[in-house]
Amino acid sequence: MKLKSKVLAVLGASALAATAVLAGTGAANAATPSCGPTCIDIFSKNFGSYLNPQFALDVFRQGSKVGQPVILFRESNSDPAQDFTVAYEGQVSDFLAANLVSKSFALHYGCNWNVNTNTCGNNFPDLYAFELEYTPYGVDSGLCVGATSAAVNTKVTLQGCGAGAGTVWAVDTLDSCPSNPLYSLEAQAINGLNTNFSHPSVLTYPAAGYPTDKPRPQLFLSALTGFSQAGGTGRASVCGGLAVTGPNNNQLWGAYPGVLP
Repeated sequence: MKLKSKVLAVLGASALAATAVLAGTGAANAATPSCGPTCIDIFSKNFGSYLNPQFALDVFRQGSKVGQPVILFRESNSDPAQDFTVAYEGQVSDFLAANLVSKSFALHYGCNWNVNTNTCGNNFPDLYAFELEYTPYGVDSGLCVGATSAAVNTKVTLQGCGAGAGTVWAVDTLDSCPSNPLYSLEAQAINGLNTNFSHPSVLTYPAAGYPTDKPRPQLFLSALTGFSQAGGTGRASVCGGLAVTGPNNNQLWGAYPGVLP
């Protein structure tokens, strides 16, 4: 079954608290009023922060069709191309139950509570996962941010929501431990089509690109950079042992809920 989203999902557990605090600050100006508080604005650590996101996830030329490029553009509360909602959310194990990710993906990122009852959340993490639907002016398009392959350099585009693992993203708290101050507000998003689990393909902004460049730089998948799963295979060991270079800023993402004045 699919899980219809009732609450906003954010990239990382600590980001949820941060967005709640910042919601009244007027720090961002993305998502149209029609989309309202159900919208979620995704930004890159490469260009901004919760206090000043600067650029938000955007659908190129507002095109509502499969294959439309996904980019970043200057935040605006009048641009429907920046209207996104969390279509479905849960944990990786939930998406496995819905047949939206593979067993091998779930083996690495989605704990099987029936088998590992006493160790889930420790050596067998169950990462949060979501689908991000394009909803211009608050209207569901049935199209989600995704990829057709987990291969490195695959472009990120709009794809049919719920059609498969390509539109599923797992929040990588394995490699951006919430207790680590460097990554307490941002995380990587692992694409659900991954089969390479030592260096999974994650949502990435071109390192040499800038959102106002022409042609507009398009988001793509690249192998996770930096240190991966220090000191063991589970979240607990990572939280205690992350001591080497982490992911690049262009692979770190944050989320901001709703439309702000």
